[in-house]
Amino acid sequence: MVVRVAVAGASGYAGGEVLRLLLSHPEVEIGALTGNSNAGQLLGSLQPHLVPLAGRTLEATTAQVLAGHDVVFLALPHGQSAAVAAELGEDVLVVDMGADHRLKDSADWDAFYGAPHAGTWPYGLPELPGCRTALEGTKRIAVPGCFPTAVSLALYPAYQAQLAEPEAVIVAATGTSGAGKALKPHLLGAEVMGSVTPYGVGGGHRHTPEMVQNLSPIAGQRVSVSFTPTLVPMARGILATCSAKALPGTTTESLRAAYEKAYADEPFVHLLPEGRMPSTKSVHGSNAVHVQVAYDASAQRIIAVSAIDNLTKGTAGGAVQSMNIALGLHESLGLSTIGVAP
Repeated sequence: MVVRVAVAGASGYAGGEVLRLLLSHPEVEIGALTGNSNAGQLLGSLQPHLVPLAGRTLEATTAQVLAGHDVVFLALPHGQSAAVAAELGEDVLVVDMGADHRLKDSADWDAFYGAPHAGTWPYGLPELPGCRTALEGTKRIAVPGCFPTAVSLALYPAYQAQLAEPEAVIVAATGTSGAGKALKPHLLGAEVMGSVTPYGVGGGHRHTPEMVQNLSPIAGQRVSVSFTPTLVPMARGILATCSAKALPGTTTESLRAAYEKAYADEPFVHLLPEGRMPSTKSVHGSNAVHVQVAYDASAQRIIAVSAIDNLTKGTAGGAVQSMNIALGLHESLGLSTIGVAP
């Protein structure tokens, strides 16, 4: 089986990362590469690490250029994917790596994005209950946000086992690549190096409603989320520290058992041995999720920590994993759990 794939937004971080993974995918042939603001340029001048594709010229992002492929990845800013997807046929698998089709509640979309809601597609986080089945055979996939990926996988086993109260407090550190490749003064090296800065404080981050959307059905009631992201001086990675009040009867043993059960058969989620904490360096460049959970008996709180590479499992790796499931391929094709160190 040879799957012909196009990537829109190939000059950005997410587009470059999905191409890096697809180059190692045994069933994929890479077709059109587009990038509106960089149309006409060689990919090698913008993504020099993608040596096998260095001589390819970027084209404009149009339905005509993207037509004729089995799969189209849309690595576009929010608000731009829906219009392109609408022009692609129902026989094409469209994987939206942006935000346009993640949220189910149009009021949440309006509040956090301020544009018309484009609708909801099957959600590309296979590890969440029900998501893998929904992806099988679908022709439309909404790839999760990077923070919701890390947070949902850190917390969902506690809610599934009815061990946590429906109020979560999350602080997550992230690297600068999460803000995209466009030049921004606050992301200059001189601003970032040696500094840690919170942002989106007070419920303002756009990924917050997505976390609520993921966790609430599992908990059986609405889960409120207090989310504070922090920008740290690294290029890629997310470390999410998630806390929730434990329900009566929770013990260290029952908590550990819930996570062992949830992740026993998951190829990309690794529950670390007790006492060992996740680190972003350990998952660098991989599709792995490292998870640890602890019970703070004195505070009666559950502490769950996850580490992901925001560009791999948090974006492009999740996209390829979901594509594999939709096409009936082995879920791990083109993906690795092996990080890069030091």
